[in-house]
Amino acid sequence: MVVDGRVRAGSGEPESSDSLRTFGAVVQALREFHELSREEFGSRVGFSKHTVASVELGRRMPDVDFVEAAEEVLGNTGALRRAAGYLERPPGLASWFRRWAGLEQMAITLYTYECRMIPGLLQTEAYARQLFIDELPPLSDEQIEANWAARAERQRLLRERPNTAFSFIIEEHVLLRGTGGVEVTGGAIDHLLAITELRNVEIQIMPLMRRSHAGLHGPMQLLETPQHKWFAYMEAPETGQLISDAKAISVLQSRYARMRSQALSIEDSVSLLQRMRGDL
Repeated sequence: MVVDGRVRAGSGEPESSDSLRTFGAVVQALREFHELSREEFGSRVGFSKHTVASVELGRRMPDVDFVEAAEEVLGNTGALRRAAGYLERPPGLASWFRRWAGLEQMAITLYTYECRMIPGLLQTEAYARQLFIDELPPLSDEQIEANWAARAERQRLLRERPNTAFSFIIEEHVLLRGTGGVEVTGGAIDHLLAITELRNVEIQIMPLMRRSHAGLHGPMQLLETPQHKWFAYMEAPETGQLISDAKAISVLQSRYARMRSQALSIEDSVSLLQRMRGDL
């Protein structure tokens, strides 16, 4: 089963990220040649200085918008466009998840409903590693390390994009399952409680007993770009679907809005998490 876009055993993902580091070094050299700081360059291309740093350090796959904007700012020679065609993705993200992960990097609004596990952006390392260990067919140590590295990189979004509004709805039974045992579950709940203190993050718990539930179609994610374009993402076994159709997204937005009203309030969700932590 696909879990949050991570790589599977035998998925054929490239093992090298040398091309990403090389591309990033070229961007950095051109930026410095034009005497632009990362913040100044980011402002001109429409991305944060943190995103610029991630690209220059080879940690992030640049999307088309970044490449095109960087070309214009850095002389419009065509060098970056050509170089982008030779980029290889680092291991850790499944091919069908890459575009969504790229959209996440620039989202100004991100909604997530999860009924299977704690969402990847909110997982602790111990919790995530338990999921990786439980994967079938089994993952190698190298694949587990690559998966965690990719997940940890994604999680930087919560703190590096303070102007992005994050909303999460998590089913109560996900936490009652006890994934990884008492220590791992306790750490996971502590982490959720810490995340709720961020001004740009809202976490709501969908109670175990719910007579009416708008999310019975399964987990989903919605995001809004700086251009106010909405996308949705849904996963199925060994694949994922990126949705851009406005009519389909409108339906998913309606379902998410209904779920927000059906879930516990933010304050009651925190209280429930605190009680669950005390009961462990």
